[in-house]
Amino acid sequence: MKDSKRNTLRAIRSALTAALVLTAATAAAAQAASTEYKGARRDPFDKYKPKFARKVEKKVPAPLPVPPIQARIDNYKAQKLAAMNLQQAAPKPTTALTLSEVEVIGIFRTPRGYAAMVQATPINLSYVVYPGEQFYNGMLVAIEETRLVFRRQTRWTDGRSDVAVETKPLRQPNAVKDSMTTAKSGSGGVPATQATMDAATAATAASQVNASSKPEMRELNALVEVLKALAAGAQQQQQHGGGDGQANPKP
Repeated sequence: MKDSKRNTLRAIRSALTAALVLTAATAAAAQAASTEYKGARRDPFDKYKPKFARKVEKKVPAPLPVPPIQARIDNYKAQKLAAMNLQQAAPKPTTALTLSEVEVIGIFRTPRGYAAMVQATPINLSYVVYPGEQFYNGMLVAIEETRLVFRRQTRWTDGRSDVAVETKPLRQPNAVKDSMTTAKSGSGGVPATQATMDAATAATAASQVNASSKPEMRELNALVEVLKALAAGAQQQQQHGGGDGQANPKP
């Protein structure tokens, strides 16, 4: 009994001793940690100011602007010169033209298949094109009997590009416009007799082509009258020119 009591007392003493040691160690660690200075994020004496989130303006994507025609022509010339120096195939002139600047003036057959003649309206020049021809913002995909089919590419400021199908019909002949052009060419150096014959021929052809369309007879008659007036004006111009030549003979 005495031995058991002694053992119990010893165990209690050892447990108390261990508890005291742990308590002292914990207090020392807490005291050491409390002596370290940690800076505050803000001055506690300043008035609190909430942070406002900045509004970021979202940029709305827009199509990239097309350079002027002269800048595109200069770029084409530079590419052509570089290709010639490298002895490579030069790019076609149509690579400087947009689809909106092209007008279809003729479609015909060739040994290679269908071909088309297009007119560049800004520079008033014509080119023969085939399927696969590259343009500034698209490519000619197919040539049909009455129209051209293009693949139009639109580039945006955010880097993406859209592809769409665009068609251009064959330009219909305008007898009045052609006759006026003929009359101008006659006054600019071509004999007036030839201009008169061309105007009369155009009037006859227009009457033969449109004679079968009865609802358009009034417009046809008006067109013929305009062509006759142009022919009469060319004849008068020829007569005045002949009279001036007789009145003022060359020495």
